[in-house]
Amino acid sequence: MSVLRALSISRRPAAAFVVIGLFWGCFAAHVPVIKAQLGASDAMFGTLLLGSATGLVSAMWLAPLADRFLGARAMQFGVVALCCAWLLPPVMSVPLLFAVTMAFVGLSSGLLDVVMNARVSELEAAHGRPLMNANHGMFSVAYAVSALISGFTREAGLLPIFVFAGLAAICFAIVPFIRMAPAQTAQASDDSGHYPLWPITICGAIVLVAFMSEATVEAWSALHVERTLGGGAAEGALGPAMLGLTMAIGRFSGQIVAARLPEVTIILIAGVVSAAGAMIAAIAPMPAFAYLGFGILGLGVSVIGPMGLALVGKLVVPHLRTEAISRTAVIGFSGFFFAPMLMGLMSEAFGLRVAFGGVAVLLLCAVPLALLAAKLPFQAPPQHRRA
Repeated sequence: MSVLRALSISRRPAAAFVVIGLFWGCFAAHVPVIKAQLGASDAMFGTLLLGSATGLVSAMWLAPLADRFLGARAMQFGVVALCCAWLLPPVMSVPLLFAVTMAFVGLSSGLLDVVMNARVSELEAAHGRPLMNANHGMFSVAYAVSALISGFTREAGLLPIFVFAGLAAICFAIVPFIRMAPAQTAQASDDSGHYPLWPITICGAIVLVAFMSEATVEAWSALHVERTLGGGAAEGALGPAMLGLTMAIGRFSGQIVAARLPEVTIILIAGVVSAAGAMIAAIAPMPAFAYLGFGILGLGVSVIGPMGLALVGKLVVPHLRTEAISRTAVIGFSGFFFAPMLMGLMSEAFGLRVAFGGVAVLLLCAVPLALLAAKLPFQAPPQHRRA
């Protein structure tokens, strides 16, 4: 199935993916200046980012309830809440207040994330087509573009708040176009007692590996380029931009590959490729080699998270799909509890090179998890295998 066709079918949730990508790409490029504004060490900054993790994980548990209550307006509410929340962290200079404002960011981002992934999974079931990679690819495109633009605005001396406010204005404009009602599913009479614990646990662990790796590189790649390798502000912003760009390429390519290969096979290959990229970034002697590593890492890790979420949508009965995706996302996004803190502590103790080496080891964990997922029975009908 073509990428354009997939995006046409899922254009409303795809727009929500763009919104999240724009804001997180902007934040990644501004990490060095925000960190300096707070006067925080590596370890402290990593700990402060737990604020967003707290909000994210809280949202994962609340999202199914919010989705049922808000219905067709759930994605619209999530976009508005996220736009408002991102106006607070860039103006904070007190560490504790920064952590609190990032909690609101995490809460809004998590709510929107669960709802938009659930809508894509529903569309996959309705059309019998893989759609998840194309939508996550739109996140990556928006992330890369936003990081690049933010790098140039940093070089020009523009304050972060003006950049975030500009993005918020753009995102507000698309709110009327992303209204989408959830699919109506009836509970089958013979499956009420079978909660999909193992699919959620195993797929959640796969998503955890992907999101922990993405989070560490997004938050620390600019610092690695600027501090470890001596790059400037624009060169530093190119680190997360390279990650976002190659993740977009990987996800759009994965959209085509997913119509031909099983999710498990894709996760196995992606785990090995992304681990190799992390190691190249870890040992890079200059920014150009780090960009190569981030690029290879982005190509590989790009499909692991979407495939994990798509996989759990096929391993559970339809009426539990939104809840299962939400619970899987809880496990996956819990990586935001550990990733910033562990990366900060490892960097403080051993340097960012060793920390990125740890990311490579983490990515290899996707291999045994994918093999476990292959043993689980599918509940959804197989998708049409054509491009």
